[in-house]
Amino acid sequence: MPKFRLAAIAAAFVMPTSLAALVPAIAEQKITIGVSLAQDDNPFYIAMLRGIRARAQELGWEVATVSANEDKLKQINGVQDLVARGVKGILISPIDAVGVNAAYDAAAAAKIPIVSIARPSNSPNQTIHVGMDEKQIGRDIAEWTAKKLGDKGKVALLMGPSGAPTFKNLGDGYSEVMAKHPGIQIVFRADGPLTRERGVKQAEDVLVANPDLAAIYAANDDVALGAVQAVNAAGRKGKTLVTGMNGVPPALRAVKEDNLAMTVELNPVEWGRLGVDVLATFLKGDKVEPRVFIKHIIIDESNVDAKLPKS
Repeated sequence: MPKFRLAAIAAAFVMPTSLAALVPAIAEQKITIGVSLAQDDNPFYIAMLRGIRARAQELGWEVATVSANEDKLKQINGVQDLVARGVKGILISPIDAVGVNAAYDAAAAAKIPIVSIARPSNSPNQTIHVGMDEKQIGRDIAEWTAKKLGDKGKVALLMGPSGAPTFKNLGDGYSEVMAKHPGIQIVFRADGPLTRERGVKQAEDVLVANPDLAAIYAANDDVALGAVQAVNAAGRKGKTLVTGMNGVPPALRAVKEDNLAMTVELNPVEWGRLGVDVLATFLKGDKVEPRVFIKHIIIDESNVDAKLPKS
């Protein structure tokens, strides 16, 4: 598979070497950090918060969380509440790259570092972004798909929220590669919420318009699992490939059951831990690059057994 990288599980993420050695003084201080993730009930963010809490506990830190659930005003108000509580730093997965800039402004006014995790912000007050190489992941998914399709067929793109550049970058990387495969035609591309219900509905619609659809790209595993439901109901299992994103346990099981063709493991638990380490290094006064990337792993039938949760 020359066009995409399968990272070893031991290299779950990449970070500056300075993050590995945290000064004990930081851990000994009674520090409370705030966390505002984009969704409360998404398995990806549930796992990320678990990683954040685990790493914070190892450092002797407290974690204060606020709810957002894809509501921009709710996320702004939540971050403002964290600022009022006097947290030492904030980890945020912004719902919108611009729409929640007031949250970043509030943190900056209080001189509180605010680290974007997963999704980035366009705010000049973003301290650091702990993200993924979005365009490369999109390219890798597209190369995998093109190879599976034999360089021909119709493809639909079920993108993420329109205001989140992460999903635009993923889709742009995907489209960039597919443009090099003239036998593959993108027949549908739409933004939308990251829900299973939306995956079902849009997949149903595109399958009606394109009954010979060869593949569906989904922005995350929830959307993908909804699309799988529609594909199976249309009698297209094994004929219309569905690709996901995030590598959550339900998606891994779907890959094992030959329902979902592939997903991308981003290891949200390690991502959460990395976010805490980046914030700790910054609070310690060490230099951290403006962007820190986590690595990704393509999961398909060839390696899913090693990734399934142990019972």
